[in-house]
Amino acid sequence: MVDGRNGRRSANLGAVTASEPRPHPLVIAHRGSSHTLAEHTLAAYRKAIEEGADALECDTRLTADGVLVCVHDRRIDRTSDGRGVVSAKTYAELNQRDFSSWKASADLDEDQELRAGGLLTLEALIELVKQAPRQVDLSIETKHPVRYGGLVEDKVVALLRRHDLVKPGQGSPRVRLMSFSEIALRRLREQEPSLQTVLLMDRVPVRARSGWLPSGARIAGPGVHIIRAHPNYVARVHSAGAQVHVWTVDDPSDIDLCIALGVDGIITNRPASVLRRLGRATPGD
Repeated sequence: MVDGRNGRRSANLGAVTASEPRPHPLVIAHRGSSHTLAEHTLAAYRKAIEEGADALECDTRLTADGVLVCVHDRRIDRTSDGRGVVSAKTYAELNQRDFSSWKASADLDEDQELRAGGLLTLEALIELVKQAPRQVDLSIETKHPVRYGGLVEDKVVALLRRHDLVKPGQGSPRVRLMSFSEIALRRLREQEPSLQTVLLMDRVPVRARSGWLPSGARIAGPGVHIIRAHPNYVARVHSAGAQVHVWTVDDPSDIDLCIALGVDGIITNRPASVLRRLGRATPGD
């Protein structure tokens, strides 16, 4: 167990405000508190905030009529009562489906309001973090390959600009943009150099094994399986002046490994469990 109240590791990461202390490591709720409630639902994100998560993570895709929505899969079959491809349906069509009830939860049984399970838009999630009683950051993954290509990044940046989140002030939500696509991250950095960018990896490219990151990325985002197999990778990235956000960390032994290695962000479906492991009391404790 370690004390998570220490300041953030210093690094040249664009929008970081040096005078604003943040917990270390950050606890980032993967699709909300998604072990308990259906992923990418407003209820799951509200619960993550209540549990004390430092940041919320989401995936975003474009509908047929150009609306940014929070959904992981190309299709809606797994996480709704409908079928079909996200990009081939309008937001109105998608919002008729139930995206909550597929996952059984005591929370749903206790609070019928949580059954309002329409598809969550990225804008609604942004509004949620802006209205939170404390600073809650947002990590947004753009999915690739997709039929709309770079239009996804264009619309995400435009939305962030509209909400004044490109260069947030002290106490405002800080946004990190993530992707497995180096091209997408380079595109984002060219549009807004101040934005933090995370290169997600299910394997580490040979040229990046030294801790080096491509020009579009400022934070390494390895899967926890990489950290298990190559624990020294974290130190290499830190030596190169960057940070490490690891996904998806739920098992207690993986949480302890990430803490011991000094990672900068833990992306988890179980934010309350990680916070307890860090010795940071959650609001319900």
